Amino acid sequence: MALIILVFGILLLLLLITVVKLNAFISLILVTLLIGLCNGMEPVQLALALNKGVGDTMGSVLLVLGFGVLLGALLTETGATQQICGGLLRFFGPARAKIALAVTGFAVGLALFYNAGFVVLIPLVFIIARQTGAPLVPLAIAMAAPLSITHGFLPPHPGPTAIAALFKADLGRTLVYGICIAIPTLILAGICFPGLLKKIKATPPAGMVGSEQAMDVPLPGFGISLFTALIPVLLMAAATICTLLHMEKSRLGALILFAGEPAIAMFIAIICALLFLGLFRKIPVKTLMDRTGGAVPAVASIILIVAAGGALKEVLIQSKTGDAISLFFMQSSMTPLLLGWLVATLIRIAVGSATVAGLTAAGIVQPLIATLHVKPELMVLSIGAGSLMCSHVNDTGFWMFKEYLGLSVADTFKTWTVMESIIGVAGLLGVLLLNVLV
Repeated sequence: MALIILVFGILLLLLLITVVKLNAFISLILVTLLIGLCNGMEPVQLALALNKGVGDTMGSVLLVLGFGVLLGALLTETGATQQICGGLLRFFGPARAKIALAVTGFAVGLALFYNAGFVVLIPLVFIIARQTGAPLVPLAIAMAAPLSITHGFLPPHPGPTAIAALFKADLGRTLVYGICIAIPTLILAGICFPGLLKKIKATPPAGMVGSEQAMDVPLPGFGISLFTALIPVLLMAAATICTLLHMEKSRLGALILFAGEPAIAMFIAIICALLFLGLFRKIPVKTLMDRTGGAVPAVASIILIVAAGGALKEVLIQSKTGDAISLFFMQSSMTPLLLGWLVATLIRIAVGSATVAGLTAAGIVQPLIATLHVKPELMVLSIGAGSLMCSHVNDTGFWMFKEYLGLSVADTFKTWTVMESIIGVAGLLGVLLLNVLV
């Protein structure tokens, strides 16, 4: 019954947004309440789940989104993004802008969580589109695909790392296998697929792209521009290394872990941008604030919709929709690699969160590992691939991509959802091939 309610809820949500033209935030909250009530949740429990979903989601992404859009605006308005783009395009050539963004996204995604990586790199997409005249949507897909791939496949991202711990998989071997699968998957989803999207038009919110008129000062150097943009990546990478070396209890380790928290890393990057790209170049702080002020209102609608998506996810979890899928597959005789992928896919469709989908699926198939002698590293990757499948309206990533680019819901399905599904299917095929070869 829970699955039927979920299907009708998603159909109602699409109807409200696309036909009735109701605001996406209001539509999400309304459908969330209806799904909870239809699943028998008590009104008080439903209200608490709504608040928890919003609070948990905003606690993890609010500062990252806010600081990220400010950092992006600072990089754009000071000319730093223009310098980075110029360097990338000189190296790869304007005709290979998608490759430049895919490589950059993969490098950043190794250390940065998806949300943080997206808000750091999206200004790069806007300015490359402006400089080359290339369509915006294919460039955005080329940037987003590697961030999603690293998030789902590669340690130290939370999903793969936690699943590897559950299966007692070797993290180093998981990383090597994951990279072997990630590279061809990236070529398919991040370089080949965007070529089919040239006719889809993006209309990003005013203030998101940055102003067309540059400041009347020389551009910053390529080195300082790139370094400032990568400060969050470097800080988070340092925190990851610190954790792997078990330095958490030392004073230095605690400081590195503090600086490597996504929101803190973004804030430090903003301060450095104000210093390196502003004050040290004789640009008054007031001028920078005036130039970047439009970025804050631009992200407000995104924050509301992401919060509503978090509420929907929490209600789906507390209404036991994910458990209903789990029980359905507990007695399955399917091969574990395919079973793990399929269960993760269905839970991803149900609850939206890739991490929740991966961990839940891992719990279901974990007992099969010892009896069927499946390589645990490949199980991590098959579940990771399934956890990225079919992203739709209950996934915050769906709404971030839609709102930053100003796409319709239908066009977001044609671009973002298809990209995520290509990653999921290609990942599964890569796992099955590796299972034969290794």
